[in-house]
Amino acid sequence: MKYVDEFRDGNKARKIAELIQAEVRSDRQYRLMEFCGGHTHAIFRFGIIDLMPKNLQFIHGPGCPVCVLPAGRIEAAIKLVENSENLILCTYADLMRVPAGKRDSLNRAKAHGADIRMIYSSTDALNIARHNPEKQVVFFAIGFETTTPPTAAAIKIAHQEGLKNFTVFCNHVETPPAMAHILSSGEAHLDGILGPSHVSTIIGSHAYTECCKQYFMPLVIAGFEPLDVIQSTLLLVRQINERRFEVENQYRRAVTESGNKKAQALMSEIFEQRPLFEWRGLGELENSAIQIKNKFADFDAEKRFAIEHIEIADIKGCICPAVLRGVSNPNECKLFGAACTPEDPKGACMVSSEGACAAYYSYGRYRTEVTNL
Repeated sequence: MKYVDEFRDGNKARKIAELIQAEVRSDRQYRLMEFCGGHTHAIFRFGIIDLMPKNLQFIHGPGCPVCVLPAGRIEAAIKLVENSENLILCTYADLMRVPAGKRDSLNRAKAHGADIRMIYSSTDALNIARHNPEKQVVFFAIGFETTTPPTAAAIKIAHQEGLKNFTVFCNHVETPPAMAHILSSGEAHLDGILGPSHVSTIIGSHAYTECCKQYFMPLVIAGFEPLDVIQSTLLLVRQINERRFEVENQYRRAVTESGNKKAQALMSEIFEQRPLFEWRGLGELENSAIQIKNKFADFDAEKRFAIEHIEIADIKGCICPAVLRGVSNPNECKLFGAACTPEDPKGACMVSSEGACAAYYSYGRYRTEVTNL
């Protein structure tokens, strides 16, 4: 495949891996957190982990939007659609299978008769609202900065069209505050960060500068392909060895220093900072999420329907919160691969296509150690 093949060249990957092997110091550990579930899957899918020296570890962070949404927000959405007549709830596929209260999920609520529809874009939700004027349509919006602009666009279009039956249950979160929280706690004992790629196309590389400076943490924004990840790892190793704490941009073909200004302006027009928001695994973080501005309050489902705040404990034995904080690996969970599988997930990290547990299950369950280069 043209353009992708260049980033999956096995010979080049092995040569860069040899450089990493040569440059890592034998007297120290290198703990690198990938802040994006796409990187986690690339590391396992392409066998990158087997090319790394034993004293270099990849630590999986809270970079999966489905995984970091607390179960209480899902339960609140289920109650909203079950208790409201003539209401359609729309959301993305991965969220449909995440367990909520009493091991329920949006999928199970749909099976019991709730009008919940899987969509591929915010435009789909708008179209459902246009074609069902007699019903209220709520878009259950989640995600980091990558999926926020399409939600903002949907609200702006609905406002311009005067759609009276369209609202958004806003659950969009922001990456830099979560990164700062992970680094400030220190419990993951990190030496460097593989920065997210899609998020960075929106917010730009400069968004991490203050965080890296404050916590003396090297960061390299990495693309999704295997050569991207391996090259970014080499850049991190060099920063660590040289005691530099900079933001480097390996993914220059997509990420700029200032990001997507048009998307940023659209987000600023529609949203404002939410003072407090709960993250699964990280707890309540200040200024780490956004909410719809008062100017567009007519499109805010939390205000129109007074959606209740619900707190739900994670399923007993599930260590998703620890995985999301980078202090545990999925295969350390007693439920992993036994009671918890992609077919019958107990935690969000096993559900999502970007979840760390799903990556371990799909590519790492039967992996055996190979001889290092």
